[in-house]
Amino acid sequence: MKQGVIIAFMGKTQDRFCEYNSPKTTLEKLQMVQRVKGFDGVEMVFPHETTTPAGINQMMSDLGLHWAAINVNVKKDPQFVPGSLSRPVKQIREDAVAMIKSAKDFAKAVGAPLVTCCPLSDGYDMLFQIDYQTAWKYMIETIGEAADYLPEIPLFLEPKYSEVRVHCQLDSTSKALLLLKEVGNPNTGITLDLGHSIQSQENPAQMLVTTIESGFDAYIHTNDNDTKADWDLVGGSRHFLNYVELLFWAKECGYNKYFTTDASPRIFNIIDFFERHAEVSLGIWNLVNKLDPKKYRRLMAEENYNELMSLVTREIYRVQ
Repeated sequence: MKQGVIIAFMGKTQDRFCEYNSPKTTLEKLQMVQRVKGFDGVEMVFPHETTTPAGINQMMSDLGLHWAAINVNVKKDPQFVPGSLSRPVKQIREDAVAMIKSAKDFAKAVGAPLVTCCPLSDGYDMLFQIDYQTAWKYMIETIGEAADYLPEIPLFLEPKYSEVRVHCQLDSTSKALLLLKEVGNPNTGITLDLGHSIQSQENPAQMLVTTIESGFDAYIHTNDNDTKADWDLVGGSRHFLNYVELLFWAKECGYNKYFTTDASPRIFNIIDFFERHAEVSLGIWNLVNKLDPKKYRRLMAEENYNELMSLVTREIYRVQ
């Protein structure tokens, strides 16, 4: 199991009320990743954490770290705060697409396998706020153009129900898949964030399989929440069985990318927090590898629910 982390969480974070931890340079964040037992993968935010490809790769090499993804941030710049890829202002849309293209250039230069984008500022807060027809049309056009550029660097979209908009444009895995179907580019995929999927009242394992069976690739972010907000908690701390089932199906689908941690320490010690996440994730992965998938899938095909639940009790919960 390859585990990594979005390194932005190694430094200063904030919500509407508080700031957490101290600001850190990209090098300091990478040094912290190296200290976490179980992590060696890096997802870096473009352009805010990047410098020159040579300089970044030297840091990564010196610390023995590897690329999980480049995360392009099309929501932080002032012009993108109200939205980026679906805005009615053409220049703003073009600037957002240009940023994604630049992120692909950077990913190719450093050898990162993919670019992921979570367009959180695209959506709406109030009813009658946006023109749904043009917003959807613009999303197809902008994502299509970005996906066509440097097809060898695939573009992954990360859906989320809400935040920073009350209602995000890509508010579910299904809607993101519909968008990719409209775009029609095979060099695209879904970043399946376990917590986002749960917040959208989805089953993450089912959405992983649905993504792959729909002909698209998947990249997994791990965390947990209480379904009411995206708290980015330690994986398995609220939805243990969902996490087990997701890793079960990841194994069945031949998933071979990083399981990248999208979790926020906030009040907790950063290293300790991520080590707890790394160890529970690896523990669940090891548990999944001890299960007999042929037996589980045979019982599913037979609709033998009673025996399946008995297996879950004995082999996963281990309470018998």
